[in-house]
Amino acid sequence: MYTGGIRLTACAALACPALLAAGLAAPAHAVPAAAPRTLTGPSPAAAPFPSGAAGPSGPAAPAARREAPAVHARAGYLVDATTGVVHLGKRATVRMPVASLTKVMTAYVVRREARLTDVVRITAGDVGHARRNDATDASLRAGERLTVRDLLYGAMLPSGADATHALARVYGPGQAGFTAKMNAAARSLGLADTAYANADGLPRPRGGYSTAADQAKLAGIVLRDPVLRTVVSTRRYVLRKTGAHRAHTWTNTNELIGEVPGVLGVKTGYTRAAGYCLSFTADRAGHRLIGVLLGESRSARRFRTAERLLEWAAAEAAHGDGTDAGAGAGADTGAGADMGADMGMGMDDGAGTETGTDTGGDDAAEPGARVESAARTGGGPIRGTAAPVRGAGP
Repeated sequence: MYTGGIRLTACAALACPALLAAGLAAPAHAVPAAAPRTLTGPSPAAAPFPSGAAGPSGPAAPAARREAPAVHARAGYLVDATTGVVHLGKRATVRMPVASLTKVMTAYVVRREARLTDVVRITAGDVGHARRNDATDASLRAGERLTVRDLLYGAMLPSGADATHALARVYGPGQAGFTAKMNAAARSLGLADTAYANADGLPRPRGGYSTAADQAKLAGIVLRDPVLRTVVSTRRYVLRKTGAHRAHTWTNTNELIGEVPGVLGVKTGYTRAAGYCLSFTADRAGHRLIGVLLGESRSARRFRTAERLLEWAAAEAAHGDGTDAGAGAGADTGAGADMGADMGMGMDDGAGTETGTDTGGDDAAEPGARVESAARTGGGPIRGTAAPVRGAGP
């Protein structure tokens, strides 16, 4: 596994529009993450003169910047989406499998193809797809009818391959048609090093690929949608039993949600070839920080690394406010060009491809990923249950 060090380079800080508003509030039955809190790095040691002021022997030296935390993942990327400063770039433009981070694009396409109140009927094929591939699921059963809104939670929180399969089946229509829409969306968004083979990131019959930089760009775009921003930042989603479906409780596989200040999401993933993956973002002190880790060998370490990177980058951002440049790491990424326009990060095209053979299922060994439905009774109709049923075929 690649464990090379990280080189620090200076990245020019580019101005961009102010952060988007936090967006729509979570539904009443969604349990969102804790409210963001400002977190900055440790204060520098007290000095007799302010930074940049002239002392007895001339201008004071600037405060020393902290070294970037160690990143053990095969690839890593961290950008300040507010300023365009790339804080970290480790093999960030190398193509490799991204497992269930694929579902971020799935959710993006569904939002453009479906109404949230559409109702989708779950088929035996949807349930069997997850079981045959030993994939994580949302504990759906054939015959259940759920709204698109609910299925987005089932796809993104427990990483349900059954929910994803149902959405792709209806809004492709069919898996191949939906995958084509995903790739068309990737091209339109400028994700030049991304190709999808299916809607859930499973390695069978073949897997797709992306890069850490492309996935960070996609996360920034998805967070503009207040509905998806609410979904990916929800810690637990409770769906009460109705005449259309059983009771379900889905818990987010992202352990940062509700535990680390300001975290908004985005998605976890795992296959044997991809390793443990994580797309994460947080708002800190007026800065939106977006990061991606690909190919981590330990599940828990990706979350610890992400937390340390966020703390480090928040301190760097606070240090850089009002200065000419920020600190970056890695030589394989650009300086965050056009961040204000399209969340682009100055990515290199075609910087290499990493492949792997995988026989394991999506998120197959991710702790806590298989969330069983909670037994609940009562409750009124869930949103959209009166809408026409979509995908009600056998």
